[in-house]
Amino acid sequence: MTDQTADDDRAHPLPDSEEDAARVRQVPDTPQTRAPSYRLAFTDQDFLLREELRPVRLQLELLKPQMVMDEYGIESTVVMFGGARIPAPEDAATARTPTLAGLARHYEEARIFARMMTERCIASQGREFVICTGGGPGVMEAGNLGAKEAGGVSIGLGIVLPHEQAPNVHVTPDLCFNFHYFAIRKMHFLMRARVITVFPGGFGTLDELFETLTLIQTGRMARIPILLFGKDFWTSIINWDALAEAGTISPEDLELITYVETAAEAVALIDDWPAAC
Repeated sequence: MTDQTADDDRAHPLPDSEEDAARVRQVPDTPQTRAPSYRLAFTDQDFLLREELRPVRLQLELLKPQMVMDEYGIESTVVMFGGARIPAPEDAATARTPTLAGLARHYEEARIFARMMTERCIASQGREFVICTGGGPGVMEAGNLGAKEAGGVSIGLGIVLPHEQAPNVHVTPDLCFNFHYFAIRKMHFLMRARVITVFPGGFGTLDELFETLTLIQTGRMARIPILLFGKDFWTSIINWDALAEAGTISPEDLELITYVETAAEAVALIDDWPAAC
């Protein structure tokens, strides 16, 4: 019995896909074997990228991160949404606007918060309260950095954008993912989420916040803490009370969000939240 056979826990005697993929690379070079129709379907990139295969690609993009995180034993996450343009305090002087420079304090709070939550993650053998960001710069970088400083792992859920952008260097490499579909990426943000933190940001941050609020408001997702860092920022860009006064949301919907200013305040609220303990 070979080592490969000994290590194989498959319940059937047929060759697996990896074996056949290796075999077809050794076939004689003929007009027939060079034809696209001869390629194994699951190794044929041209085939997999066809318009008709979108449902399969959606399924694969949902499945791959799910399997990797399951193999890592990750059971719950602390999601950190926030602007990619928020500078680190030491870079505040180079910010494009004075307001953006003033928001640099949130970078530091994001880093501290991620470090504090990762200490809890380590105490759970890395299974609970795993920091999860979008994997980019700004607040996302701060979150992954804080987790790294605590000696733990963190997740980065990246997205392919028209301009070149690499993941920040603090994401745990084995938990650094790249998505084509925004919708599937959003699902992975929320599937394991135990806490949602939202720092100042732009369209992307607002999109993620309102997606989460809508799911909870409509009962499609269990209620979890949604902590908005920086009350002054949020109340200046969104008139929440006006929505309730207009009747487009219910007054109790305003209770879905809680404002915090510091990492310590956020952690204390999480400790007091029955559903998050």
